[in-house]
Amino acid sequence: MHYPREEMYTFLSEKKVFGPPSLNLQWHITDCCNFRCKHCYQETYSSEELPFQALNNIVEQYKELLDKTVQISKPFPVRGHINVTGGEPFVRDDFIELLEILSANRDYFSFGILSNGSYIDEKMAEKLRDLGVRNVQVSIEGLKKTNDKIRAPGSFDDAVSALKNLVRVGGIVTGISFTASQKNYREFSKVARLGCYLGVAMVWSDRLVPYGSGINMDCLSPEETREYVNSLYKAKKEAKQGNFRTRIGTHRALQFLGTDEQDANEQPYHCGAAEKVFIIMPNGDLCPCRRMPIIVGNVMRNPLKELFYTNDLFLKLRDRENISKGCEDCLYKLQCRGGLKCLSYAVTGDPFKADPGCWLASNEVSNRA
Repeated sequence: MHYPREEMYTFLSEKKVFGPPSLNLQWHITDCCNFRCKHCYQETYSSEELPFQALNNIVEQYKELLDKTVQISKPFPVRGHINVTGGEPFVRDDFIELLEILSANRDYFSFGILSNGSYIDEKMAEKLRDLGVRNVQVSIEGLKKTNDKIRAPGSFDDAVSALKNLVRVGGIVTGISFTASQKNYREFSKVARLGCYLGVAMVWSDRLVPYGSGINMDCLSPEETREYVNSLYKAKKEAKQGNFRTRIGTHRALQFLGTDEQDANEQPYHCGAAEKVFIIMPNGDLCPCRRMPIIVGNVMRNPLKELFYTNDLFLKLRDRENISKGCEDCLYKLQCRGGLKCLSYAVTGDPFKADPGCWLASNEVSNRA
């Protein structure tokens, strides 16, 4: 049965507890990586990693959280999904064993992988398909020269090869992720075109958050953000006109404000951190978002379901009536809810200030971005 989104949220808000239509765990199982990308939100590339038995424990805790959320959300259904990432998740020797555990729990949730693609040859792509991996996302930051300057020499060819292998074996939703900064945002349309010709299912993009290794990189100004957002819709139009199977995603912060061929049914997007998405770090720390690394607890010490439903920051991030500073007079203040909260946090130290890239915001931060 289909339930309208607004009806569902009205029902849940009356219960004073927000249970999302989907509950997505982005699970960073390691900080280790074979790349050193200039825009990376990590500060280091080594970490305290949990032993394999603890990883299995987290899977069980996630299932308990899903069970609780399903009970809260009745009669509305809840979809569970885990994206495993790092660092680079393939660096862990026990990564495939973890995927086998996730595969055995597909009645509870679907699962995918966020990767740089350097480990995905055709044999690995076949193995991922056979394990029931639902989606694999590979990052590309521009055409070869730009991408390799931001990520690593040879990384463009690795990514393209991985995507070809995944598309060739079939059965996996394959996508490209693009992080927009001042160094590359005008190349999004070229990456979108590449995705179309490779036959991937999705090309999507979000903006740089200056954090970790990327702290000194320049994020987009409001004027550049507007230009970038409009370029997404131009790429979307081009993909449709070319009858490509690839969808160009425009469902991230501020992207609903695009003016070129905007979908009539597209709804304002709001940050899903701590509501539809949450993060577990390699040592078990829980955060609302990897790009908003505010630690609210550790699932090895406190149950995940308890932290998710009782932590003050999580509750505040889910509060639909909490208006970000600088958004008070905006038409979209209740739907957008401040734009890219992790960017606000990185720039101002406060996730409840207006998106620094928003050209509609009235705060001083936006004018200085």
